[in-house]
Amino acid sequence: MTEATLISRFDALLADLDGVVYAGAHAIPAAVESLQQLAGLGVGLGYVTNNASRSPADVAAHLRELGAPADDNQVVSSSQAAAELLASELAPGSKVLITGSPALAREIELVGLAPVYGQDEEPVAVVQGFNPAIGWKELAEAAYVVSAGAVWVATNTDMSIPQARGIAPGNGTLVAAVTAATGQMPRVAGKPEAPLFHSAAKRLAAERPLVVGDRLDTDILGGNNAGFATVAVLTGVDTRQTILAARSAERPDYIISSLADLHRAYPAVTENDGTYTCGEATARVANGAVGIIGSQDNLDSWRAACAAWWAATPDASSPQAPQLVWMDH
Repeated sequence: MTEATLISRFDALLADLDGVVYAGAHAIPAAVESLQQLAGLGVGLGYVTNNASRSPADVAAHLRELGAPADDNQVVSSSQAAAELLASELAPGSKVLITGSPALAREIELVGLAPVYGQDEEPVAVVQGFNPAIGWKELAEAAYVVSAGAVWVATNTDMSIPQARGIAPGNGTLVAAVTAATGQMPRVAGKPEAPLFHSAAKRLAAERPLVVGDRLDTDILGGNNAGFATVAVLTGVDTRQTILAARSAERPDYIISSLADLHRAYPAVTENDGTYTCGEATARVANGAVGIIGSQDNLDSWRAACAAWWAATPDASSPQAPQLVWMDH
């Protein structure tokens, strides 16, 4: 009997984009092929993005250019999650101040709410998403309305966004400006909060989704917050070392080197008297260090090390990197 693949345990994959499917304009090796295989397995596919400045249709078009399967409705953005959150709490036709992009205003319209652009139109809520054209005037309008007691929802609070010339301020910095002015904190619809993931799962009617991402602080934390299984993929931001050191809330259930590993059997980790075994590798914690018997190049060594270290530090509220002692077989 052949061992079941990792993805066969789930009915849908909720995939992050940057660092998982593509890096900038280019697809990540093996990603597109691995996503194309899902349909034949009857596994749903949703793309979950914090990007609130591009419409889901634009994102889907980019994915199709790369060869990835993507209908417009397979892309779930933090703008949509923010709109759904507001629609669940406000009366139809309620006025919402838009501090963000035309794509964000469109999502607000689609859920039956009315986008407005000034305090004088008497909005009952503010929705704030990234738009590079936002200036002081827009942030001031948001601050006036938030100070007056309006509901305030932010699409996401990413503090930085990678640009061709380097790291630039993200939506989180613009939200922080309104927070600094008002003393209020918004509710957040995007990663790492749960609403975005719940929206995506609901759209696919998924009962056992698997969240895949390259960032512990958004994708994995968000999937964990939503109560879903999570898998960290090593094609983006986080590494074997940072995953091992992860705080409890950001620890993934699985670790894979690329999306191709979704279609392979995932080795079980077993424990016997404090020694954790994965494949040919073993790991155990002694005196605050992790002793590993196995190759540093083999992911099974790291899977065993994570299991041992996480069992020894179940309540880590901040990242803790253990000393590693490597021993060959």
